[in-house]
Amino acid sequence: MKKQVLALAIAALAAGSAFAQANDTLAKIKASGSITEGVRESSGLSYTLGNGQYTGFHYDVCANIIRDIQKHLGLAKLETKFQPVTSQNRVPLVQNGTVDLECGSTTNNATRQKDVAFAVTTYVEEVRIAVKANSGITSIKDLNGKTVATTTGTTSVQTLRKNERAGGIDFKELYGKDHSDSFLLLESGRADAFVMDGSILASNIAKSKSPADYKIVGEVLSVEPIAIMIRKDDPAFKKVVDDSIKSQIKNGDLAKLWDKWFLKPIPPANVTVNLPLSDATKAAWANPNDKPMEEYAAKK
Repeated sequence: MKKQVLALAIAALAAGSAFAQANDTLAKIKASGSITEGVRESSGLSYTLGNGQYTGFHYDVCANIIRDIQKHLGLAKLETKFQPVTSQNRVPLVQNGTVDLECGSTTNNATRQKDVAFAVTTYVEEVRIAVKANSGITSIKDLNGKTVATTTGTTSVQTLRKNERAGGIDFKELYGKDHSDSFLLLESGRADAFVMDGSILASNIAKSKSPADYKIVGEVLSVEPIAIMIRKDDPAFKKVVDDSIKSQIKNGDLAKLWDKWFLKPIPPANVTVNLPLSDATKAAWANPNDKPMEEYAAKK
């Protein structure tokens, strides 16, 4: 009987410890000696080189964050595990504890803030339109009667529908399972345009077989703060992540990473995206915050 009571007590203690760690990412990381980073296969800010290797602007930002987490916890070694995520599953994988730090290209908005938390904004995105250079399409009004691609599970889906209703235009929507799939719809001629974050459009064009065949056109359809996604209600972990990003802003590391990924040749094709640092991103770095996109829209 005593053995049963002892076993139950140990089980309860283990369950309590697991529950505590579910809301204490730092404790979870310290206990396991590892951190799980959510990475993307084909985002403009995080993508794969194949063979389990990942790279990109947000990948490098997160490498610096993980270095600072290791330092904060006083660990001699911290293993980074990579978990590929998609637009559809990234939020639930952060919620359920599979991913500790989601380093893709996720828009911070009010709806997502109900389920997850965001670090301070690292990049302010502008949603634009990519088309074939010879298409004759120059703005959203030219999409009337056309087929438009975007990626399932992204905020660009809502942006597309909002502009469709407001502009009184009618177009067919096609959805790619990820950004490379959406770009393929444009590249193959199945879609006349691809609506998505400017950095993602620029990156996919730069990596295409013939970058000169495409261009980004038209008005800015939406302004969206992009941030590292983390679990909700974990202020200690959020502070360490935020402090790391603020430090990277202050010491110039973030600016160097911007130059590396947007103004210089990048792998695997060694082409230049040529995306200068925008005034909106400069402002976000000057005053670090985790405001959702709805507050950006209100200021526009």
